[in-house]
Amino acid sequence: MPTATRPTLASIIPGLQDLWAETLGDDRICIAILDGIVDRAHPSLAGANLTPLETLVSGATNSKTATQHGTHITSIIFGQHKEQIQGIAPNCRGLIVPIFAETEADAIAPCSQIDLARAILQAANQGANIINISGGQWSASPEADPLLANAVQYCADRNILIVAAAGNEGCDCLHIPGALPSVLAVGAMNAEGMPLDFSNWGDRYQIQGILAPGEHILGAIPGGGAIANSGTSYATPIVSGIAALLLSLQLKQGQKPDPQAVRSAILQTAITCSDRPVPDCRRILAGRLNVRGAMSLILQGGIVMSNANLELGNIQLPIAEEVNPQPPPELKQLPDRVADAIATSVQPSSVAPSACGCGCSGKGQVQLVYALGQLGYDFGTEARRDSIAQHMGEGANPQDPRQLLAYLDENPWDAAAIIWTLSLDATPIYAIQPQGAYSDRVYERLIQFLREQLTEGVERVSIPGILMGQVMLMSGQVVPVIVPTLRCMYSWTTQALVETVCGSSPDESARQGVENFLERVYYELRNLGMTPQERAINYAATNAFNVERIFEAALREEMDLDAIEVKRSPICRSNSECWEVLLTFFNPKKVFEQARKVYRFTVDVSDVCPVMVGKVRSWFVR
Repeated sequence: MPTATRPTLASIIPGLQDLWAETLGDDRICIAILDGIVDRAHPSLAGANLTPLETLVSGATNSKTATQHGTHITSIIFGQHKEQIQGIAPNCRGLIVPIFAETEADAIAPCSQIDLARAILQAANQGANIINISGGQWSASPEADPLLANAVQYCADRNILIVAAAGNEGCDCLHIPGALPSVLAVGAMNAEGMPLDFSNWGDRYQIQGILAPGEHILGAIPGGGAIANSGTSYATPIVSGIAALLLSLQLKQGQKPDPQAVRSAILQTAITCSDRPVPDCRRILAGRLNVRGAMSLILQGGIVMSNANLELGNIQLPIAEEVNPQPPPELKQLPDRVADAIATSVQPSSVAPSACGCGCSGKGQVQLVYALGQLGYDFGTEARRDSIAQHMGEGANPQDPRQLLAYLDENPWDAAAIIWTLSLDATPIYAIQPQGAYSDRVYERLIQFLREQLTEGVERVSIPGILMGQVMLMSGQVVPVIVPTLRCMYSWTTQALVETVCGSSPDESARQGVENFLERVYYELRNLGMTPQERAINYAATNAFNVERIFEAALREEMDLDAIEVKRSPICRSNSECWEVLLTFFNPKKVFEQARKVYRFTVDVSDVCPVMVGKVRSWFVR
């Protein structure tokens, strides 16, 4: 069917014209697009307010599959109304956050769960109100990598709405992040409101899933022109765009934009199976998109339930697959059906970028990092590895850290020839590249850390610094680069830190309490060290002396650690950013008789090296 005969969005979305009569969007509302690279020069996007963010996916606009997907998704939201593709929210502001690259075979390369988490945090920290993810990873259970779960929870806590595809396997199955509690999942239906055969369903989606048009959705092609594609990928930006218009309508009504309230309005007003029956009501999810109903609720200033405080479990992530009217064979092989082979990757299943319209300045902000992990190294290329092996001597193995350390002792300048890495659970999350006048001292510290890991059982190192660019490892994985600061680079074992904190104290309870706190930070609260909260908790774990005093006091009252929280401090020094680390304790012997006790200390994270501020305070809570 020629693209000229494809219906417009306004003709297949009842109520859209009524909503457009109220608003075409507000540039204070920001939508982030997490997808492929976008052709912003396309005539339908040239006038849009789009800001690209630097991510691990780089390169120029091209005509390959990932760019096709990213451009199509973006145009569904931001297509200018004087051009061929009339987007849903053309006057909102967008953030382009590329997460999908192309393989050499012109397929879409999956992105890892960690990289998706990183992109979500980037979008959130740049002010996105809505994050559009037209993809996901098939999952047998709603479980994701803790880093991804934490990133999604971070958005929920800050009232940022994530809209994600339900997936295209055509089964009672889940996709991550669409199945996470605070996310709005999107399935696909045709113009008559019937669910498309490939659109997923499931118990989770009956609570938090919405059906939207996803058949023959017109969008932009890189280089100019348009094409119609089908899939939950293309239904997802429709919902993101409608949510952005409803937020703009809240602004017009003099209200504060509330993304989670908009999410609830969309779900509460959905056209259910009982309103318009189908043979299998599970396929309808929570219901069909009802633009007029949601708009009416917002115009009335109706009170809707907000899910911003929902807690997420640990989750693992694949992404959905894009469905075209006649998909080429290579696209048919991309979906999450091969999730077993890529269990830690997010694949595009109509993965769409999220745009940000909430005051994104477009001026890149320096990203501070205070990360914890294990030190490692990489060579980047086989040529570099072989060159170092040749200099080490015949039969030498540079992959053996002991042999490499012996070589670096004799040739310290070659420490700069390898890529130093920071890993979580054997997965590299950063490269470490010292710069400046004291870079040789930083390399000395890195060599020391590696030796301590081998000879002294060091379990953790702390790497403070700023993010600057990215590098590719020998495995093909691309990771961000930390330019580290020597100050606050530490290494330790949990036991040694406990010994330092507790000294020769015979109080085993105090020692176990400090160790319990550290282990929870390392495992339960493990993170990328990017957000202010993450930097505050990581520094608290590094500088555990205040923690030890807290445990001494709590244990005198026979209390055990219950919860660890981080909240913004209401009081801080000028030109600083302060966060309070809250440790809550309870008496297991008097759960109903004695109030819980909260200990608080403040961390200023405005500098690359955080610092404790003020004294430890405590109070009782019910």
